[in-house]
Amino acid sequence: MSKPHPYLPNSVPEIKDRMMDEIGIQSIDDLYSDIPEALRFHGDLDIPGPLTESEVREQVSGILDKNWSFRSPPFLGGGVWPHYVPAVVDEIVHRAEFLTSYTPYQPEITQGMLQSIFEYQSLVCELVGMEVANSSMYDWATALGEAARMASRLTRKSQIAVPSLISPSRLAVLESYTEPVGMSIVQIDYDKTTGQLELEDLKEKIGTETAAVYIENPSYLGFLEEGAEAIADVAHDAKALFIVGVDPISLGLIKPPGEYEADIVIGEGQPLGNHMNYGGPLLGIIACKSDPRTIRQMPGRLIGVTQTQEGSRRAFTMTLQTREQHIRREKATSNICSNQALNAVAGAVYLSLLGPQGIRELSELVASRARYAMRRIGELPGVKAPLFNSFHFKEFTVQFREKTVSEVHLDLFDRRLHGGKPLVDKFPDLGESALYCVTERHTKRDIDRLVSALGEVLEG
Repeated sequence: MSKPHPYLPNSVPEIKDRMMDEIGIQSIDDLYSDIPEALRFHGDLDIPGPLTESEVREQVSGILDKNWSFRSPPFLGGGVWPHYVPAVVDEIVHRAEFLTSYTPYQPEITQGMLQSIFEYQSLVCELVGMEVANSSMYDWATALGEAARMASRLTRKSQIAVPSLISPSRLAVLESYTEPVGMSIVQIDYDKTTGQLELEDLKEKIGTETAAVYIENPSYLGFLEEGAEAIADVAHDAKALFIVGVDPISLGLIKPPGEYEADIVIGEGQPLGNHMNYGGPLLGIIACKSDPRTIRQMPGRLIGVTQTQEGSRRAFTMTLQTREQHIRREKATSNICSNQALNAVAGAVYLSLLGPQGIRELSELVASRARYAMRRIGELPGVKAPLFNSFHFKEFTVQFREKTVSEVHLDLFDRRLHGGKPLVDKFPDLGESALYCVTERHTKRDIDRLVSALGEVLEG
């Protein structure tokens, strides 16, 4: 008979027997009877121990000592970027008042969290040029899925048109969102020289069933979509919505989507005061115009401000959350309920610190350093950077003509440099290419070190 665990009260054999009797099973294994026998593990796991807490700490520390850090911030593009997070952002979001106010179900006792989310929503609206924003999605990809289903419900149509150079991970999530509701996805071709969306191909492929046209601006490969206004016109002529995905940092330099007739704006808020964190948690942005029908179809929560009954004090409240499954059950428009509130608070603090002038200066700095990196890398023999003849913001495609991306990538690792994201598997038409990224954290010295290492790799 197994012994009780010192920290788990329900591990006492008599208690376990009573619990199994209550639910009608003979053994713990019966709980896993729905797993086919061939897939179940038999035997004992090779786990050392038992060990004391200090012994476990020593063993794990020994494993961690095998790791080494990169000499520069990663040059890896593709959706999570190495931006600087001011210390005050971490200081504020780690206060217990925010950490423990996980999600504001009781607005009368979480005024601080509600105000913070209200400020976040207001700042996002100002940044993207829209009128209503919610309190966050999980990430850019889920925001895209939600926006597509919003468009389908609003237009009663079942197709969404997307660029063929869309982020592969966002496309995969979009497919997961749209397939269960009978929506189809059509991909639009691009100009092989500039990367720009082919307007004529768009006109040919959209029709009476098109609910929305979606673009990423900057694109997944880093260049700006210069024909955004024309794309918006084509979408609206077809009675479809125009959805734009953005990197919020770029909006200090380029026109916000609200100024070129976007109906829904989505994006990734990770650059707004959120660390890379090995790829998550992230912060999905979604905003729209103030049309009541559109607002009613938005996922997540909307926080508003009003006054107390006496009219003497401001009061923040959860204005709209009637689209969620804990209220509407199977009639809910979205299953997103537990949102990224703490990440949104970080975004609000970050944007408040920068202000309009700060984000403009940051955007210009990122673009200028990326341009310097493109020029230096493009000077190397056997390399083309950027691959497309368009204005790039902070990401750009580097094509290698004499070595494979895999060889370059691994050789850079040996030099303690993290290169770009390989694109060969998802975009074979681009040849041996990788997606590189440069932000304000990459100094001229970092970029020069990368260029020098690339030169050595290509000569070797």
